[in-house]
Amino acid sequence: MSEAVQVFVRAARLAAGLSQEALAARAGISRQAYLAVESGRATPSTEVALRLARALGRSVEELFRLPGESDEVEAEVVDGALPPERAVRVRLARVNERLLAWPLLGTRGLARIIPRADGLARAAGPGHGRVRLLVDPGRLARTVVAVGCDPALALVAEHLRRRAQVELLWSEAGSRAALEALARGQAHLAGCHLRDPTSGAFNLPFVRQLVPFSCTVVSFAVWEQGLLVAPGNPKGLRGIEDLARPGIRLANREPGSGSRALLDAELDRLHLPGSTIAGYETGLPGHLAVAEAVALGLADVGIAIRAAANALGLDFIPLEEERYDLVVPNVHLDHPGVQALLEALKRRGLRTQIEALGGYDLHDMGSLRAA
Repeated sequence: MSEAVQVFVRAARLAAGLSQEALAARAGISRQAYLAVESGRATPSTEVALRLARALGRSVEELFRLPGESDEVEAEVVDGALPPERAVRVRLARVNERLLAWPLLGTRGLARIIPRADGLARAAGPGHGRVRLLVDPGRLARTVVAVGCDPALALVAEHLRRRAQVELLWSEAGSRAALEALARGQAHLAGCHLRDPTSGAFNLPFVRQLVPFSCTVVSFAVWEQGLLVAPGNPKGLRGIEDLARPGIRLANREPGSGSRALLDAELDRLHLPGSTIAGYETGLPGHLAVAEAVALGLADVGIAIRAAANALGLDFIPLEEERYDLVVPNVHLDHPGVQALLEALKRRGLRTQIEALGGYDLHDMGSLRAA
Protein backbone atom coordinates (compact mmCIF):
# COMPACT_ATOMS: atom_id res chain seq x y z
CA MET A 1 0.00 0.00 0.00
CA SER A 2 1.15 3.53 -0.61
CA GLU A 3 3.00 5.09 2.30
CA ALA A 4 0.38 7.83 2.15
CA VAL A 5 -2.22 5.46 3.69
CA GLN A 6 -2.13 4.20 7.27
CA VAL A 7 -3.31 0.60 7.74
CA PHE A 8 -4.98 -0.56 10.98
CA VAL A 9 -6.23 -3.95 9.77
CA ARG A 10 -3.80 -6.02 11.84
CA ALA A 11 -4.76 -4.33 15.12
CA ALA A 12 -8.46 -4.81 14.35
CA ARG A 13 -7.84 -8.48 13.45
CA LEU A 14 -6.00 -9.14 16.71
CA ALA A 15 -8.67 -7.31 18.70
CA ALA A 16 -11.24 -9.65 17.12
CA GLY A 17 -9.13 -12.70 17.99
CA LEU A 18 -8.83 -13.81 14.36
CA SER A 19 -5.93 -15.40 12.55
CA GLN A 20 -4.93 -14.13 9.11
CA GLU A 21 -6.47 -17.23 7.52
CA ALA A 22 -9.73 -16.88 9.45
CA LEU A 23 -10.16 -13.21 8.54
CA ALA A 24 -9.38 -13.86 4.87
CA ALA A 25 -11.99 -16.63 4.78
CA ARG A 26 -14.57 -14.48 6.58
CA ALA A 27 -13.99 -11.62 4.14
CA GLY A 28 -14.10 -13.97 1.13
CA ILE A 29 -10.64 -13.10 -0.19
CA SER A 30 -7.48 -15.15 -0.60
CA ARG A 31 -4.94 -15.33 2.20
CA GLN A 32 -2.29 -13.95 -0.16
CA ALA A 33 -4.46 -10.95 -0.98
CA TYR A 34 -5.07 -10.34 2.71
CA LEU A 35 -1.37 -10.59 3.61
CA ALA A 36 -0.54 -8.03 0.93
CA VAL A 37 -3.04 -5.57 2.45
CA GLU A 38 -2.01 -6.14 6.09
CA SER A 39 1.68 -5.78 5.28
CA GLY A 40 1.11 -2.60 3.25
CA ARG A 41 2.38 -4.14 0.00
CA ALA A 42 -0.89 -3.64 -1.85
CA THR A 43 -3.69 -1.10 -1.94
CA PRO A 44 -7.08 -2.81 -1.54
CA SER A 45 -9.84 -2.23 -4.02
CA THR A 46 -13.04 -0.66 -2.78
CA GLU A 47 -14.64 -4.12 -2.72
CA VAL A 48 -11.84 -5.67 -0.65
CA ALA A 49 -11.84 -2.74 1.79
CA LEU A 50 -15.60 -3.08 2.24
CA ARG A 51 -15.34 -6.86 2.69
CA LEU A 52 -12.68 -6.45 5.39
CA ALA A 53 -14.68 -3.75 7.16
CA ARG A 54 -17.78 -5.95 7.18
CA ALA A 55 -15.85 -9.02 8.37
CA LEU A 56 -14.35 -7.06 11.27
CA GLY A 57 -17.45 -5.06 12.15
CA ARG A 58 -15.56 -1.82 11.57
CA SER A 59 -15.93 1.12 9.23
CA VAL A 60 -13.52 1.48 6.31
CA GLU A 61 -12.25 4.68 7.93
CA GLU A 62 -11.27 2.70 11.05
CA LEU A 63 -9.13 0.33 8.97
CA PHE A 64 -7.56 2.72 6.46
CA ARG A 65 -6.70 6.37 7.01
CA LEU A 66 -4.86 9.12 5.22
CA PRO A 67 -2.04 10.75 7.21
CA GLY A 68 -2.99 14.03 8.77
CA GLU A 69 -6.61 13.03 9.21
CA SER A 70 -7.87 13.98 12.64
CA ASP A 71 -8.32 11.24 15.23
CA GLU A 72 -11.07 13.30 16.83
CA VAL A 73 -14.73 12.43 16.46
CA GLU A 74 -17.91 13.97 17.81
CA ALA A 75 -19.79 11.86 20.34
CA GLU A 76 -22.93 12.16 22.45
CA VAL A 77 -22.04 12.03 26.16
CA VAL A 78 -24.22 9.65 28.15
CA ASP A 79 -25.42 10.63 31.63
CA GLY A 80 -24.39 14.25 31.81
CA ALA A 81 -21.79 16.71 30.60
CA LEU A 82 -18.03 16.46 30.67
CA PRO A 83 -16.13 18.61 33.19
CA PRO A 84 -14.95 21.79 31.42
CA GLU A 85 -11.54 22.01 33.09
CA ARG A 86 -9.90 18.78 31.86
CA ALA A 87 -10.17 15.82 29.53
CA VAL A 88 -11.47 12.55 30.95
CA ARG A 89 -11.21 8.96 29.76
CA VAL A 90 -14.32 7.60 28.02
CA ARG A 91 -15.61 4.37 26.49
CA LEU A 92 -17.10 4.69 23.01
CA ALA A 93 -19.67 2.68 21.08
CA ARG A 94 -22.04 3.16 18.17
CA VAL A 95 -25.70 2.50 18.93
CA ASN A 96 -28.17 2.92 16.05
CA GLU A 97 -25.60 5.06 14.19
CA ARG A 98 -25.14 7.34 17.22
CA LEU A 99 -21.60 7.54 18.60
CA LEU A 100 -21.97 7.47 22.38
CA ALA A 101 -19.35 8.26 25.04
CA TRP A 102 -19.47 7.00 28.63
CA PRO A 103 -17.10 9.00 30.90
CA LEU A 104 -14.88 6.76 33.02
CA LEU A 105 -15.31 9.05 36.00
CA GLY A 106 -16.62 8.57 39.51
CA THR A 107 -17.70 5.05 40.38
CA ARG A 108 -17.92 4.27 36.65
CA GLY A 109 -14.13 4.53 36.63
CA LEU A 110 -14.00 1.19 38.46
CA ALA A 111 -14.76 -2.09 36.74
CA ARG A 112 -16.82 -4.27 39.07
CA ILE A 113 -16.86 -7.64 37.39
CA ILE A 114 -16.85 -11.26 38.43
CA PRO A 115 -13.61 -12.66 37.02
CA ARG A 116 -13.79 -15.54 34.57
CA ALA A 117 -13.00 -18.88 36.22
CA ASP A 118 -10.45 -21.29 34.78
CA GLY A 119 -11.79 -24.27 36.71
CA LEU A 120 -13.95 -25.70 39.50
CA ALA A 121 -12.04 -27.15 42.46
CA ARG A 122 -12.86 -29.64 45.20
CA ALA A 123 -10.73 -30.38 48.26
CA ALA A 124 -8.27 -33.26 47.87
CA GLY A 125 -6.36 -33.18 51.12
CA PRO A 126 -4.68 -30.40 53.10
CA GLY A 127 -3.69 -27.56 50.78
CA HIS A 128 -4.68 -29.42 47.60
CA GLY A 129 -7.68 -29.66 45.30
CA ARG A 130 -8.96 -31.53 42.27
CA VAL A 131 -9.82 -29.03 39.53
CA ARG A 132 -12.18 -29.52 36.60
CA LEU A 133 -10.86 -27.24 33.87
CA LEU A 134 -13.23 -24.76 32.25
CA VAL A 135 -10.65 -23.47 29.74
CA ASP A 136 -8.25 -24.91 27.21
CA PRO A 137 -5.25 -26.30 29.15
CA GLY A 138 -2.94 -24.62 26.63
CA ARG A 139 -4.05 -21.25 27.97
CA LEU A 140 -2.41 -21.96 31.32
CA ALA A 141 1.05 -22.01 29.73
CA ARG A 142 0.43 -18.47 28.44
CA THR A 143 -0.85 -17.08 31.74
CA VAL A 144 1.39 -14.69 33.65
CA VAL A 145 0.79 -14.17 37.37
CA ALA A 146 1.45 -10.62 38.58
CA VAL A 147 1.09 -9.33 42.15
CA GLY A 148 1.03 -5.60 42.79
CA CYS A 149 -1.06 -2.51 43.47
CA ASP A 150 -0.89 -0.50 40.24
CA PRO A 151 -4.38 -0.17 38.71
CA ALA A 152 -2.72 0.30 35.31
CA LEU A 153 -1.99 -3.44 35.33
CA ALA A 154 -5.62 -3.89 34.27
CA LEU A 155 -4.78 -2.01 31.06
CA VAL A 156 -1.68 -4.15 30.58
CA ALA A 157 -3.84 -7.27 30.99
CA GLU A 158 -6.30 -6.07 28.37
CA HIS A 159 -3.49 -5.21 25.97
CA LEU A 160 -1.83 -8.62 26.36
CA ARG A 161 -5.10 -10.48 25.89
CA ARG A 162 -5.95 -8.54 22.74
CA ARG A 163 -2.54 -8.29 21.11
CA ALA A 164 -0.69 -11.43 22.22
CA GLN A 165 -3.38 -13.88 23.44
CA VAL A 166 -1.65 -13.86 26.83
CA GLU A 167 -3.60 -13.83 30.09
CA LEU A 168 -2.31 -11.62 32.91
CA LEU A 169 -3.66 -12.93 36.20
CA TRP A 170 -3.32 -9.85 38.41
CA SER A 171 -3.61 -10.24 42.18
CA GLU A 172 -3.81 -6.90 44.00
CA ALA A 173 -1.45 -6.55 46.98
CA GLY A 174 0.83 -4.02 48.61
CA SER A 175 4.50 -3.85 47.67
CA ARG A 176 5.98 -5.94 50.51
CA ALA A 177 3.29 -8.61 50.18
CA ALA A 178 3.93 -8.72 46.42
CA LEU A 179 7.66 -9.33 46.90
CA GLU A 180 6.96 -11.97 49.56
CA ALA A 181 4.61 -13.78 47.15
CA LEU A 182 7.39 -13.69 44.55
CA ALA A 183 9.82 -15.14 47.07
CA ARG A 184 7.38 -18.00 47.79
CA GLY A 185 7.27 -18.84 44.07
CA GLN A 186 3.63 -17.79 43.73
CA ALA A 187 4.04 -15.26 40.91
CA HIS A 188 5.99 -14.55 37.73
CA LEU A 189 6.42 -10.89 38.64
CA ALA A 190 5.73 -8.42 41.42
CA GLY A 191 5.22 -4.67 41.45
CA CYS A 192 6.60 -2.43 44.18
CA HIS A 193 7.21 1.20 45.16
CA LEU A 194 9.16 1.09 48.41
CA ARG A 195 11.70 3.75 49.33
CA ASP A 196 14.65 2.77 51.50
CA PRO A 197 14.87 5.42 54.25
CA THR A 198 18.65 5.00 54.60
CA SER A 199 19.80 5.21 50.98
CA GLY A 200 16.75 6.89 49.44
CA ALA A 201 16.77 4.24 46.70
CA PHE A 202 13.52 2.73 45.49
CA ASN A 203 12.81 -0.99 45.41
CA LEU A 204 16.25 -2.55 44.85
CA PRO A 205 17.14 -2.75 48.57
CA PHE A 206 13.84 -4.50 49.30
CA VAL A 207 14.18 -6.93 46.40
CA ARG A 208 17.63 -7.93 47.66
CA GLN A 209 16.32 -8.26 51.22
CA LEU A 210 13.11 -10.19 50.54
CA VAL A 211 13.68 -12.26 47.38
CA PRO A 212 16.29 -15.03 47.75
CA PHE A 213 17.11 -15.52 44.05
CA SER A 214 18.37 -13.49 41.10
CA CYS A 215 15.88 -11.06 39.63
CA THR A 216 15.62 -8.44 36.91
CA VAL A 217 13.93 -5.14 37.70
CA VAL A 218 11.79 -3.70 34.90
CA SER A 219 11.09 0.03 35.02
CA PHE A 220 7.37 0.70 34.76
CA ALA A 221 6.65 4.29 35.79
CA VAL A 222 7.42 7.23 37.99
CA TRP A 223 4.10 8.23 39.48
CA GLU A 224 2.69 10.87 41.83
CA GLN A 225 1.60 9.79 45.28
CA GLY A 226 -0.46 12.08 47.48
CA LEU A 227 -3.68 12.82 49.32
CA LEU A 228 -7.07 12.33 47.70
CA VAL A 229 -9.90 14.65 48.75
CA ALA A 230 -13.44 15.37 47.61
CA PRO A 231 -13.89 17.77 44.65
CA GLY A 232 -13.22 21.33 45.75
CA ASN A 233 -11.39 20.11 48.87
CA PRO A 234 -14.31 21.04 51.20
CA LYS A 235 -12.28 20.35 54.36
CA GLY A 236 -9.49 22.69 53.23
CA LEU A 237 -6.73 20.11 53.69
CA ARG A 238 -3.19 21.17 52.70
CA GLY A 239 -0.94 18.33 53.82
CA ILE A 240 -0.19 15.49 56.21
CA GLU A 241 -0.27 17.77 59.24
CA ASP A 242 -4.02 18.33 58.67
CA LEU A 243 -4.87 14.64 59.05
CA ALA A 244 -4.94 14.96 62.86
CA ARG A 245 -7.53 17.74 62.79
CA PRO A 246 -10.78 16.88 64.65
CA GLY A 247 -13.45 15.45 62.37
CA ILE A 248 -11.05 14.34 59.59
CA ARG A 249 -11.40 10.66 58.62
CA LEU A 250 -8.56 8.93 56.77
CA ALA A 251 -8.75 6.05 54.28
CA ASN A 252 -5.38 4.37 54.79
CA ARG A 253 -3.56 1.52 53.03
CA GLU A 254 -2.45 -1.74 54.61
CA PRO A 255 0.93 -2.13 56.39
CA GLY A 256 3.65 -3.13 53.95
CA SER A 257 2.22 -1.08 51.09
CA GLY A 258 4.24 1.73 49.58
CA SER A 259 1.49 4.24 50.33
CA ARG A 260 1.41 3.30 54.02
CA ALA A 261 5.22 3.51 54.15
CA LEU A 262 5.16 7.02 52.68
CA LEU A 263 2.49 8.15 55.13
CA ASP A 264 4.39 6.70 58.10
CA ALA A 265 7.61 8.42 56.98
CA GLU A 266 5.81 11.75 56.76
CA LEU A 267 4.18 11.26 60.16
CA ASP A 268 7.58 10.46 61.70
CA ARG A 269 9.04 13.59 60.15
CA LEU A 270 6.26 15.66 61.70
CA HIS A 271 6.43 13.76 65.04
CA LEU A 272 2.74 13.00 64.60
CA PRO A 273 1.55 9.64 66.05
CA GLY A 274 -0.81 7.61 63.89
CA SER A 275 -3.04 7.13 66.93
CA THR A 276 -4.05 10.80 66.67
CA ILE A 277 -5.58 10.24 63.20
CA ALA A 278 -9.11 8.87 62.81
CA GLY A 279 -9.00 5.96 60.37
CA TYR A 280 -5.24 5.40 60.56
CA GLU A 281 -5.75 1.72 61.43
CA THR A 282 -7.86 1.06 58.32
CA GLY A 283 -6.01 -0.95 55.67
CA LEU A 284 -7.68 -0.77 52.28
CA PRO A 285 -6.38 -3.14 49.59
CA GLY A 286 -5.40 -0.80 46.77
CA HIS A 287 -5.33 2.72 45.37
CA LEU A 288 -8.79 2.50 43.83
CA ALA A 289 -10.28 1.21 47.08
CA VAL A 290 -8.93 4.31 48.85
CA ALA A 291 -10.30 6.57 46.12
CA GLU A 292 -13.71 4.93 46.28
CA ALA A 293 -13.91 5.39 50.05
CA VAL A 294 -13.35 9.13 49.59
CA ALA A 295 -15.72 9.35 46.62
CA LEU A 296 -18.51 7.66 48.60
CA GLY A 297 -18.00 9.94 51.61
CA LEU A 298 -16.75 7.15 53.86
CA ALA A 299 -13.54 9.13 54.41
CA ASP A 300 -12.51 12.76 54.03
CA VAL A 301 -9.03 12.00 52.73
CA GLY A 302 -7.01 9.03 51.51
CA ILE A 303 -3.47 8.31 50.41
CA ALA A 304 -3.03 6.93 46.89
CA ILE A 305 -1.74 7.81 43.42
CA ARG A 306 -3.01 10.62 41.20
CA ALA A 307 -4.48 8.16 38.67
CA ALA A 308 -6.85 6.84 41.34
CA ALA A 309 -8.01 10.40 42.11
CA ASN A 310 -8.58 11.08 38.41
CA ALA A 311 -10.54 7.86 37.94
CA LEU A 312 -13.12 8.89 40.53
CA GLY A 313 -13.12 12.65 39.91
CA LEU A 314 -11.35 13.60 43.15
CA ASP A 315 -8.92 16.41 43.89
CA PHE A 316 -5.29 15.55 44.54
CA ILE A 317 -2.63 17.03 46.85
CA PRO A 318 0.81 15.76 45.71
CA LEU A 319 3.32 14.50 48.27
CA GLU A 320 6.08 12.67 46.41
CA GLU A 321 7.14 11.11 43.11
CA GLU A 322 7.91 7.40 43.36
CA ARG A 323 9.34 4.67 41.15
CA TYR A 324 7.02 1.77 40.45
CA ASP A 325 9.00 -1.22 39.18
CA LEU A 326 8.15 -4.75 38.11
CA VAL A 327 10.42 -7.46 39.54
CA VAL A 328 10.89 -10.64 37.50
CA PRO A 329 12.88 -13.67 38.71
CA ASN A 330 15.48 -14.47 36.05
CA VAL A 331 14.14 -18.00 35.78
CA HIS A 332 10.91 -16.55 34.32
CA LEU A 333 12.47 -14.23 31.73
CA ASP A 334 12.02 -16.80 28.95
CA HIS A 335 8.36 -17.46 29.80
CA PRO A 336 6.36 -16.61 26.63
CA GLY A 337 3.91 -14.49 28.60
CA VAL A 338 6.68 -12.54 30.31
CA GLN A 339 8.34 -12.00 26.94
CA ALA A 340 5.04 -10.70 25.54
CA LEU A 341 4.69 -8.34 28.51
CA LEU A 342 8.20 -6.94 28.07
CA GLU A 343 7.48 -6.32 24.39
CA ALA A 344 4.14 -4.69 25.23
CA LEU A 345 5.83 -2.15 27.51
CA LYS A 346 7.64 -0.76 24.47
CA ARG A 347 4.46 -0.19 22.44
CA ARG A 348 3.20 3.33 22.07
CA GLY A 349 -0.44 2.23 22.15
CA LEU A 350 -0.17 0.82 25.66
CA ARG A 351 1.84 3.78 26.88
CA THR A 352 -0.79 6.16 25.56
CA GLN A 353 -3.53 4.32 27.45
CA ILE A 354 -1.58 4.46 30.72
CA GLU A 355 -0.58 8.10 30.28
CA ALA A 356 -4.26 8.95 29.85
CA LEU A 357 -4.82 7.86 33.48
CA GLY A 358 -2.77 10.87 34.61
CA GLY A 359 0.16 11.12 37.00
CA TYR A 360 2.42 8.61 35.18
CA ASP A 361 5.87 9.41 33.75
CA LEU A 362 6.72 6.51 31.42
CA HIS A 363 9.97 7.79 29.89
CA ASP A 364 11.93 4.77 31.18
CA MET A 365 9.19 2.18 30.77
CA GLY A 366 10.47 -1.28 29.85
CA SER A 367 14.16 -0.72 30.63
CA LEU A 368 15.87 -3.55 32.52
CA ARG A 369 18.45 -3.66 35.31
CA ALA A 370 19.82 -6.42 37.51
CA ALA A 371 18.65 -6.55 41.10
